[in-house]
Amino acid sequence: MQHAIEQEPDRPLWRRIVDFPLSALVIGVWIFACIVTVEALFQKWHPSMAKMEFTVLFALLNVALCVIADKLLLRHLGEQPRDDLRFRGAGGQLGLGVMIGLVLFAAVVGIAAIVGAYRILSCCSTAQLLILLFGAGITAAVTEEFFFRGILFRWIEEFAGSWAALLVTALLFGLAHRANPNATWFSSFAIAVEAGILLGGAYMLTRSLWLPIGLHAAWNFAEGYIFDVPVSGLPEQGLVTAKLSGRVLLSGGDFGLEASVIAVVIAGSAGAWFVWTAAARRGQLVQPWWVRKRDLA
Repeated sequence: MQHAIEQEPDRPLWRRIVDFPLSALVIGVWIFACIVTVEALFQKWHPSMAKMEFTVLFALLNVALCVIADKLLLRHLGEQPRDDLRFRGAGGQLGLGVMIGLVLFAAVVGIAAIVGAYRILSCCSTAQLLILLFGAGITAAVTEEFFFRGILFRWIEEFAGSWAALLVTALLFGLAHRANPNATWFSSFAIAVEAGILLGGAYMLTRSLWLPIGLHAAWNFAEGYIFDVPVSGLPEQGLVTAKLSGRVLLSGGDFGLEASVIAVVIAGSAGAWFVWTAAARRGQLVQPWWVRKRDLA
């Protein structure tokens, strides 16, 4: 085996550069910046159209750009190239993620209602509102999962290992919501635990973005667009009109239920299960780059 390695011809310099995890990370971030720039230009220059049509079209553009970037560029980068948006099995993983996200947030709302932190005041359902809000939810889920799990987690993991990637991306995900309306340091910590670990664990387990995208989209959709709870501090119009009240520790206050201990416990437990299941499968954990190189020496 050692003899075979020694006889292997040297790879071109460009291939060694894009194979190195930190180089792949920089290239991935640059690709994401290009996607964001195209979307910003579309928002600025798109023809005048109704809000619903624009939201749906923007969601389709977002998904198309991320899939194209993955297929043409991202899946070729890194020490172990792979396609994180492979089409085979995508429907099943996406559907499973949607189901898990809906169940998890319904459980959060149910417990909040039992303890008096959540109350429905009236219903205001319309089919047009449902389409509008689902499009907005898909856009946020695809964008954030593509960046945090598909780029940051992937190549931090290749360089520093699975545990470092999970910790760093969870913290960054929480900090990314620190500037949101009504955010506090506790709300950022809560999102790091309940979303950072949950979505990172789903990615570790499947090595695909479809499960975390479905989970993320369904959580946001149920939170703001069904149960009328602020999504990470941003107020949304839901299919019902509801009110949060009582102790902030249980209701999350103006930031919403994501800043409540209820969500931290439920989503954090689900995330811990994902991570534990991935860890139990030894092949799902990645050792740091320098450890792998040492073992091959």
